[in-house]
Amino acid sequence: MHDFCFTIPYGLLVLVGGLVGYARRGSTASLAGGAGSGLLLLLAGFLSLKAFEKRRNSYIALILETVCALVLTYLMGQRYLETSKIMPAGVVAALSALMSGFYLYKIATGGNHIPSKPE
Repeated sequence: MHDFCFTIPYGLLVLVGGLVGYARRGSTASLAGGAGSGLLLLLAGFLSLKAFEKRRNSYIALILETVCALVLTYLMGQRYLETSKIMPAGVVAALSALMSGFYLYKIATGGNHIPSKPE
């Protein structure tokens, strides 16, 4: 499975979560963190998709995806430990931990596997 197949939905989920947090509670931290992280993930997913269309790997996108997921895992994990609230901190920390594992696996296996060109 290619990284952009998961990164784009993950980025949208984080972005929407930040917007909902702002709309429901007026939290500028949710807006900045969620929207900022979500937009970075969407950018990385788009870069990876465009590189794949050119039959290349985008290691910059893969590193950006990994760093975003690791930072979200750490920050939301800390928030979960402080508040013990499953939503949103626990859910985002768990999802980000899964995505971090996926991205680290992609790095370890050499990125997206480009199918050979049919002749």
